[in-house]
Amino acid sequence: MGRSESSKRKKAKNQPIVVPAPENIDYPNFGFDILHRDPHSRARIGKLKTPHGTIETPNYIFCGTKAAMKNLSPDHMRAARTDIILANTYHLLIHPGADIVQKMGGLHNFMQWDGPMMTDSGGFQIFSMGHGSVADEIKGRNRNNEKSLMKITEEGAVFKSYRDGKMLTLTPEGSIDIQRKLGADLIYQLDECTAYHDERDYTAQSMERSHRWGDRCLAEFERGHNGRQALYGIIQGGVYEDLRATSCDWVKDRPFFGTAIGGCLGGSEEEMHEVVSWCMPQTHPDRPVHLLGIGHIKDVFSFVRQGIDTFDCVSPTRIARHGWALVKGGADEKINLRNACFRDDPNPIDPTLDIPASRDFSKAYLHHLLKAGELLGMQLIAQHNVAQINRLMREVRAAIKDGTLDDLEKEWLG
Repeated sequence: MGRSESSKRKKAKNQPIVVPAPENIDYPNFGFDILHRDPHSRARIGKLKTPHGTIETPNYIFCGTKAAMKNLSPDHMRAARTDIILANTYHLLIHPGADIVQKMGGLHNFMQWDGPMMTDSGGFQIFSMGHGSVADEIKGRNRNNEKSLMKITEEGAVFKSYRDGKMLTLTPEGSIDIQRKLGADLIYQLDECTAYHDERDYTAQSMERSHRWGDRCLAEFERGHNGRQALYGIIQGGVYEDLRATSCDWVKDRPFFGTAIGGCLGGSEEEMHEVVSWCMPQTHPDRPVHLLGIGHIKDVFSFVRQGIDTFDCVSPTRIARHGWALVKGGADEKINLRNACFRDDPNPIDPTLDIPASRDFSKAYLHHLLKAGELLGMQLIAQHNVAQINRLMREVRAAIKDGTLDDLEKEWLG
């Protein structure tokens, strides 16, 4: 074969794959009803209906990445008044595999969680693991510019398993098929997450490819649609206002059930708020809007005002493994129970929360458990953090209804 013929084939392989999106998709077992709007902001109260129950919004989706909450059982999550959790397509693809989860009855049966569930598409993890980092690279904080191990083509993403080095490929159709087997209620299109350092030209090319992937996801979703799942589209475009506007229009014009804001949100809090502010007025007004991977307490207040309905973040359980407990009324949102000042503190973390982890155990005991390396300490703090976030969301919903969101923010953040 001549070199020119080989080059033509390679070029043809990378030509855009265009699949027409369905004009309409019904979601018969799902619904999103907006019950109240704040007259002073975009904040709103809604009800998000799924086959496994209805949740009130704004709400927080806790990350059970590998089909498990870190250190917490489903009973712990229910006791902390959790409404909905998330599992990760990328990690479950690598182990144990979607076929095993399906054979075990899907995620709900596998995990013994009977409430609503969400799975992401795997795109973020393919990107972040490939770059040797996680959220920092997306948000512009990472300085590691090592060559990525992943390969992005028009067909999909090629990457190495972190377990055995095996080369894996995830396509839009494959992502939908895996999520169908996992069986979560709310699922996502496959997209590429560009980094903060990516230039505008590449960000635009990536966004357009993600849109084509989204159309392929919609077509595959419709092919196997049985009313048990609902699909979210993802707004991309990085830190470029015109690209974000283009992506908002694309998501709004497709028959997705919900909208998610993803990709690089900037390198600072100010930039992150600005990027979200570009998107929110241009999202479909009747669909639930999810903000991917953001969920500190101050973020909840800021982005609820912009109209975000749901958040997800690993932070509440991750920081617990390092001894950090979320508190109401602290300027830093949290306290570090490893600090010596808690060595002889007889007070619990928060006696107003009606679970033993928050109400009964002294900070001195939790400090001891952490210093002794006892896993119970991390478990108790993790459950406390989940309960604290759930209370935050209940109070946020009440404050939107009462028009007292500003006062509530002062109570929480001091």
